Amino acid sequence: MAIKRILVPVDFSAPSLQALEYAADLGKRFGAELVLIHVVEPIYYAADPFGTGDILGAALDEVQGAGREQLNRLATGLRKRRLAVATVVRVGPPSHTIVQVATQRGTHLIVMSTHGRTGVSHLLMGSVAEGVVRTAGCPVLTVRALDRDPKRARRRATRSR
Repeated sequence: MAIKRILVPVDFSAPSLQALEYAADLGKRFGAELVLIHVVEPIYYAADPFGTGDILGAALDEVQGAGREQLNRLATGLRKRRLAVATVVRVGPPSHTIVQVATQRGTHLIVMSTHGRTGVSHLLMGSVAEGVVRTAGCPVLTVRALDRDPKRARRRATRSR
């Protein structure tokens, strides 16, 4: 199996940065290019008689710019580790946009985090990773968020025995 391009969705949370580390290790082993993508969810607003649409448009531009800056910082660090890196910032529904970019870029693997939501939180928030796994045309490696609370991690470990 040739893995030459790995897409890594990054939302700058700790879990997504953990997934980025997995992807960096894989990229190093396979000599693959990493494509870091940050997806900004669009801001929807109704017809606006008060003119706040311009303000929301400016806010969206600012969020995109900040995402681009943060991705570029991550890319610089990865390049220092002798990895080939490209960055992409897009606006759209996250799952759909990630899969769309994966297809456009000829991605061989997507490496992304799960935030570990369960129950009502998962029901209300949905899962970007789940949507990508269901619709991607290439393999998807999901990296579960590490539990930073040692007591909770111990309880989980003892339950799974």
